[in-house]
Amino acid sequence: MSHPHPELGAPPKLPKGGLRVTPLGGLGEIGRNMTVFEYDGRLLIVDCGVLFPEEEQPGIDLILPDFTSIRDRLDDIEGIVLTHGHEDHIGGVPYLLREKPDIPLIGSKLTLALIEAKLQEHRIRPYTLEVAEGHRERVGPFDCEFVAVNHSIPDALAVAIRTPAGMVVHTGDFKMDQLPLDRRLTDLHAFARLSEEGIDLLLSDSTNAEVPGFVPPERDISNVLRQVFAGARKRIIVASFASHVHRIQQILDAAHEYGRRVAFVGRSMVRNMGIARDLGYLKVPPGLVVDVKTLDDLPDHEVVLVCTGSQGEPMAALSRMANRDHQIRIVSGDTVILASSLIPGNENAVYRVINGLTRWGANVVHKGNAKVHVSGHASAGELLYFYNICRPKNLMPVHGEWRHLRANAELGALTGVPHDRIVIAEDGVVVDLVEGKAKITGKVQAGYVYVDGLSVGDVGEPALKDRKILGDEGIISVFVVVDSTTGKITGGPHVQARGSGIEDSAFNAVLPKVQEVLEKSAQDGVVEPHQLQQLIRRTLGKWVSDNYRRRPMILPVVVEV
Repeated sequence: MSHPHPELGAPPKLPKGGLRVTPLGGLGEIGRNMTVFEYDGRLLIVDCGVLFPEEEQPGIDLILPDFTSIRDRLDDIEGIVLTHGHEDHIGGVPYLLREKPDIPLIGSKLTLALIEAKLQEHRIRPYTLEVAEGHRERVGPFDCEFVAVNHSIPDALAVAIRTPAGMVVHTGDFKMDQLPLDRRLTDLHAFARLSEEGIDLLLSDSTNAEVPGFVPPERDISNVLRQVFAGARKRIIVASFASHVHRIQQILDAAHEYGRRVAFVGRSMVRNMGIARDLGYLKVPPGLVVDVKTLDDLPDHEVVLVCTGSQGEPMAALSRMANRDHQIRIVSGDTVILASSLIPGNENAVYRVINGLTRWGANVVHKGNAKVHVSGHASAGELLYFYNICRPKNLMPVHGEWRHLRANAELGALTGVPHDRIVIAEDGVVVDLVEGKAKITGKVQAGYVYVDGLSVGDVGEPALKDRKILGDEGIISVFVVVDSTTGKITGGPHVQARGSGIEDSAFNAVLPKVQEVLEKSAQDGVVEPHQLQQLIRRTLGKWVSDNYRRRPMILPVVVEV
């Protein structure tokens, strides 16, 4: 198996007749999925998603793929194929279209409806091309065929990309539910047909490669939901992804059966479920869904609220309910259902929300104590079955952390893919398919791009490090007035500490030392403010470290008069 090397340099020029594959996100992480294909100087992008921040990224709203490697080639992009409508696959599209709004978007009906609604908020009117399973479209030099796959959102597609260099199949996110709610199966017949033609490179979903067996059917959740609904005596609050139409359908069905009304809470939930209902993907009995404002007129045992926040996102509705920062107040006897999995890295945030809800008396039902979720990604048994059908000549695991990618590669090897034709890459690592063999040839920039409010890319790792220090250790500010000519102190030093756990009065012990250092520097002719600030920072920092074993941010302010 080939794998990236830390010393990889820029890739060489793509050989004539070769196909270049450059993942800019989604490898070594769950989210931010984006892959760039290049043939004969033209580019095709598959997906452009976002990654949601973790605790060590305070203040960050979203994390985008890095567009640096394609920024000066935007005119070469033939289109963006969107495999399905989840945020980790479409959330980055508005930020790429800000740079070139006329890049065509190619996807299924529901996927395009979801991204068009999102782009409307960004005041971008995209050019779109609607496709469905079985369709074949020529996109520049790329001949794209779309194949139905089953996932946790309707209308998901895999894409087979034919070029003179060979055929590449990108699965997108998929599983092989044999009893899907919408009766739309992963089209194994189509994959078998592609296999007969010859799949030169398969890019395959790795999320559940470590999980043995097969994913249970989505419909298995219905009986568990009915049991929860039957036992609930007050309000039922369900937290789910705002795009999980199948899961919401089961909630609506259970609510209808038990005589409850449903209200959607949260902008994205209201928007997405409205789109799904209008397009016919969500079947809503008349009178079942009501406006959240009317719930006060209904008794608690007739109420169901469907909201966002299943991953513990701080600003989502459920987190705010847990923190008593939402108009909907959790009371003793309410039932809360977290109808989703735990995305790696979100565990602490989710359990914090569960504890907060439990504190107010809610009965919290989640994957750990009830079968209220099944995954949308193929497990190891399904992947083995899939590889035996596809028989790829080269395999490149995608969509997953390193452990998932490695496990997926091992599954491919078990089904007969030669080890030297299995490529385990990471974000930015360039893979070239030349003369039927895929191999790593270089690396391009593919770091995190942070969205912080209206700022995109302005916040970097140094700023995040400062935020983390401020959150963990606090800040100590020191104010000194010096004579601009002599450097002698004419005022201060004055110290204020915030969040450091050190009383301001404690600094009386170190102020004489600070004065002594500044007086000595004045005698030595050091009067430049920046140098004085450094002296103050070192002196105070050493004292705090020696006496308190802490490393707060120290902010010296030197004013010249």
